[in-house]
Amino acid sequence: MSERYEIEFIEIGYESDHGYFLIQSVPSLSLSQIVRTIKSITDRELFRLYPEIKQILGEEIYG
Repeated sequence: MSERYEIEFIEIGYESDHGYFLIQSVPSLSLSQIVRTIKSITDRELFRLYPEIKQILGEEIYG
């Protein structure tokens, strides 16, 4: 991720219901850009590993 997006994870932690990221990035990226990028990559990877998540979320959203 660091080469393409100029975001480097320094430390990653988690608890039962959420995670923590300590990251380093270039000053030209805003916080919202960084969060949007991390969320997008995380979503794609979770949907790739666990395709059933997308179906479950679709059912919750579209009923």
